[in-house]
Amino acid sequence: RERQLREHRPAHFPASPAASAETPAKPLRVGILGASGYTGSELLRLLHLHGGVEVKFMTGERSAGQPIGSVFPQLAFSLGKGLPLLEKTEPVSAWPELDVVFCCLPHATTQEIISQIPLEKTVVIDLSADFRLSDIKTYEEWYGEHKAPALQSSAVYGLTELNRDAVKSANLIANPGCYPTAAQLPLVPLLRAGLISSADITIDAKSGVTGAGRAPKTGTIFCEVADGMHAYSVAAHRHAPEIEQGLDAVCGEKTTVCFTPHLVPMSRGILETMYVKLAEGVTAADLKAELEKVYGEEPFVHVLPGAEVPHTRHVRGSNHVTMNVFADRIKGRAIIVSAIDNVVKGASGQAIQNMNVRFGFPETMGLEQVPMFP
Repeated sequence: RERQLREHRPAHFPASPAASAETPAKPLRVGILGASGYTGSELLRLLHLHGGVEVKFMTGERSAGQPIGSVFPQLAFSLGKGLPLLEKTEPVSAWPELDVVFCCLPHATTQEIISQIPLEKTVVIDLSADFRLSDIKTYEEWYGEHKAPALQSSAVYGLTELNRDAVKSANLIANPGCYPTAAQLPLVPLLRAGLISSADITIDAKSGVTGAGRAPKTGTIFCEVADGMHAYSVAAHRHAPEIEQGLDAVCGEKTTVCFTPHLVPMSRGILETMYVKLAEGVTAADLKAELEKVYGEEPFVHVLPGAEVPHTRHVRGSNHVTMNVFADRIKGRAIIVSAIDNVVKGASGQAIQNMNVRFGFPETMGLEQVPMFP
């Protein structure tokens, strides 16, 4: 039997919050750097139904001079003829005038590009990790030299539901990583409310292969991924400090999470199972009640009813997040499960959600697609 993500919620989700009086009168002029990758192509798919934007500029280093349909044939059917040809990213001085730029370039390549963009005229939403970590030393420990440290203090972390007010006025938005999105959405409100211990958090995470990007790698070819699954970057994944940064902000102290990601043989999706220690006198039901209170009016975050378990297939192709809380058999502990589509809410969908907030569009605009299942 088919269900809506939330049985008590109407099928049409209102924006949260509503569009502001400052919604642009003309379509936003959009540029997409790295349109030939998975997150770039997903931006094009979602923006096609937005209605308030016009894509003016797209880059693809190995596909420069080609139409997007030569890289992603499915995009040619509905929108290929109305898009510009792919171009080289540099020189930045040759770009047309743009209101917003989505950066979908590999980590450690975005900083030098963004430092050349006049942020007083163009809003940048960066989907890489280049501006997510506010502490320069922490960034350099995990990613190497920071090539635009002067810009870091102006970057706003764009986990929309938790940082909406700051996103409204930001000109440089650091779009969160996929694993940190699925982890922080349930954990941050619970830590803020003092319902769980910050000293004992374990995150078991599983991701589809698109999280590794489109560039060919031995570890992501079919025979290496199909018919099995495996952990990777054990005790060394770069998303760990990003998760901890968000938790630290509400705890007021340094946290260290036990975070282990796994690669599973599917193209999209993230499923995270989080094991937490309850505060004294707190029950799993209290955790669920808090999450329902925090996210009850959110259009994309859904605390599932009863003992319903989140499935990646039920959010596939959408900006939705599902989560639920379960009492552990071990006294004083609880289990939290969350699911997202790593390419949408974990990347391109959240980037559009941030654009909507920043420019006063209804927050759900361009993101009302029903999840694709089966």
